[in-house]
Amino acid sequence: MAFWKSGRMCSSTCSSVETANTQDKHLQVGCGRVTALARTLFPARRCLQLDPSSKLYFPYEPGKQVRSAVRIKNTSKSYVVFKFQTTAPKSCFMRPPGGTLPPGESIVATVFKFVEHPVNNEKPLQLKSQIKFKIMSLKVKGPIEYVPELFDEQKDEVLIEQILSVVLFYADRPNPHLDKLNNQLAEADAALEARKKPPEDTGPRVVGEGLVIDEWKERREKYLAKQQIKAVNSL
Repeated sequence: MAFWKSGRMCSSTCSSVETANTQDKHLQVGCGRVTALARTLFPARRCLQLDPSSKLYFPYEPGKQVRSAVRIKNTSKSYVVFKFQTTAPKSCFMRPPGGTLPPGESIVATVFKFVEHPVNNEKPLQLKSQIKFKIMSLKVKGPIEYVPELFDEQKDEVLIEQILSVVLFYADRPNPHLDKLNNQLAEADAALEARKKPPEDTGPRVVGEGLVIDEWKERREKYLAKQQIKAVNSL
């Protein structure tokens, strides 16, 4: 084959490969845009139900660390990992900061906030706060242990459940949210104390119809039985 023909075929082949690569890149970009548009138009269904649904209520006590609470319930059919974020990490923190919830299970999370003193110690006419809290979720295949890195490793699957705003109220004045908040905090405290306690000793195991077996006695009997077998075999 003539050299010029070979060169022309090579040039044509290379051009075809470049065109195919360019088309693939355009296709990938196009698919990415379509996926992003689909997520915008058809957002993923939420996995968590929050109570309160959009606000966190804190008593206004300047110079003190105050608490609020939110119940988080997994309403999906999958295990869900949740995570808190806040715009004020230096003055606020959450307990727990995240966790894994089985389907249908719920937990009351406690949110802590330090309340600054007002300027010139004057009592403000309106209680306002710009602090926000974000709760994110991630569906997982089973009861895995919560680690924050999960949300970085699977960021494309992370769902922003809700942005919670902060509402301050005077603790010495009647408030319709105070009783509910106190009940949730009491439930959260009780659950925390229960987790701190060592597991209770249930005593001897019960097997069959009311037959109580002492484990040390059981082990002793097995040991003696083995010794008898060895003695018989040695005869």
